[in-house]
Amino acid sequence: MADETELPARESMDYDVVIAGGGPAGLAAAIRLKQIAAERGEDISVVVVEKGSEVGAHILSGAVIDPIGLDRLLPEWRSDPERPLTTEVTKDEFLFLGPAGGIKIPTIGLPRLMDNHGNFIGSLGNVVRWMGTQAEALGVEIYAGFPAAEVLIEDGKVVGIATGDMGIGRDGEAKGEFARGMELRGRYTILAEGARGSLTKQVIARFELNKHSDHQKYGLGIKETWQVRPEKFRKGLVQHSMGWPLPNKAGGGSWLYHYDDNIVSVGFVTHLNYENPTLSPFDEFQRLKTHPMIRETFEGAKRIGYGARAIMEGGYQSVPRLVFPGGALVGDSAGFVNVPRIKGSHNAILSGMLCADHLATALAAGRGHDEVEAYEESWRASDIGYDLYRVRNVKPLWSRFGTLVGIGLGGVDMWMNELAGLSLFGTLKHGKPDFATLKPVKDVTPIAYPRPDGVLTFDRLSSVYLSNTNHEEDQPVHLKVKDMALQKRSEHDVFGGPSSRYCPAGVYEWVGEGADATFVINAQNCVHCKTCDIKDPNQNITWATPEGGGGPNYVGM
Repeated sequence: MADETELPARESMDYDVVIAGGGPAGLAAAIRLKQIAAERGEDISVVVVEKGSEVGAHILSGAVIDPIGLDRLLPEWRSDPERPLTTEVTKDEFLFLGPAGGIKIPTIGLPRLMDNHGNFIGSLGNVVRWMGTQAEALGVEIYAGFPAAEVLIEDGKVVGIATGDMGIGRDGEAKGEFARGMELRGRYTILAEGARGSLTKQVIARFELNKHSDHQKYGLGIKETWQVRPEKFRKGLVQHSMGWPLPNKAGGGSWLYHYDDNIVSVGFVTHLNYENPTLSPFDEFQRLKTHPMIRETFEGAKRIGYGARAIMEGGYQSVPRLVFPGGALVGDSAGFVNVPRIKGSHNAILSGMLCADHLATALAAGRGHDEVEAYEESWRASDIGYDLYRVRNVKPLWSRFGTLVGIGLGGVDMWMNELAGLSLFGTLKHGKPDFATLKPVKDVTPIAYPRPDGVLTFDRLSSVYLSNTNHEEDQPVHLKVKDMALQKRSEHDVFGGPSSRYCPAGVYEWVGEGADATFVINAQNCVHCKTCDIKDPNQNITWATPEGGGGPNYVGM
């Protein structure tokens, strides 16, 4: 590819606020900014760029949604005939599974914050699509299919983002349809990319935003949607499980949500601090569905959707500094997921609103490209901080003591926080980052998984097909391996090639044996889950944005 100085100049457009990411946090910030502008009789120009082919195309969540965010942002949403959430939770069930059976845990003993009554079940992707229409009606400009590929930094300040160049071949050379990306410049830039966002990762490193926070922790959430038989459907049921098929020291759990017209969302979260490099989160999920307390739901059912996404699990102590010169982090870019509740979209919306309130004040004062310190100072005292603070020790306890003991201690800690506003443990640290937890393959017992039956359990490629994933094949591989020799010497020879197991989309393969083993990257399969960027034991793989519009096109996820 030609040197940057030899390329034609990028066109640019100027806004008050540029938002990278059209998820719940980014759209909430955009909507709130426009609401404030209308209240004041002023104009605040706002643009949202979204890497998916449309708003919602890359959104994946369980999802049981706490409506607190929507209620505050758009109070009339429940009366909208096109509202995206219609199924209210009617029943909570918690299961602890063993290999052949399990028990239902009485909900009366669970902390009150685990109660899902008053929440809604539905597709977060559909919620985001609806929010997009609300944002556009208020005058927000939304550009889907244009990934934010570069942070623009001038004089040590973020001044906007640039979308990626289009029409570059796999060899790195410009093709006939080559077109430069666009610079979108703003007085403030909001990063709302979700978990492990590529620009967020760069900004955190550039401005040392995590200097005083614990390192981030992650899980991998894998989800399927099924159309089930009417006699198997229990509208409004929310069911969670822990235990089998994961071993005690590997954290995670499952969900089954019944909503809309005979739709069941089934999913499995594997905490990415597991130790055994032969563990496969995808295959553990497939095994889950064979459990006698789970499989009966899917008798005679049809699988209609599949997807996967990393989840931020560090919580309160892992939230980085939220502001930097010229911008701020919101939503999952900041790590606002409540792990025990398995919820984050409510905090994403609330953080977008909170950020917008403080940016609007700064804009009204004629400011720009500075640090909006008031946003950083306010989140801990907000509903977001309260939500996360009460559960801050659940993940560290789970990681340290395993599922059986860790969850019990976590429950006690949640009750102490809820009843007395304090913890016997203080605020615990997380231990090792997820990429550093794998053991050499010689030190573990390999896990053998059964072959899929094509009825209840499936392989990766047939699953990726359901995600409607597509990438322009003649483009540079967006999964960057910094040192291929290191990948062979360590990832393959020491750890046994875990990339072929942790990836839920069949992107990575080791072809051949011994010294002849070759690392193959099937980038066109990538569902943008970011697990490779997180779990590679040498941090040798970097996920970058592919050409515009590439990736999954989720429907109803």
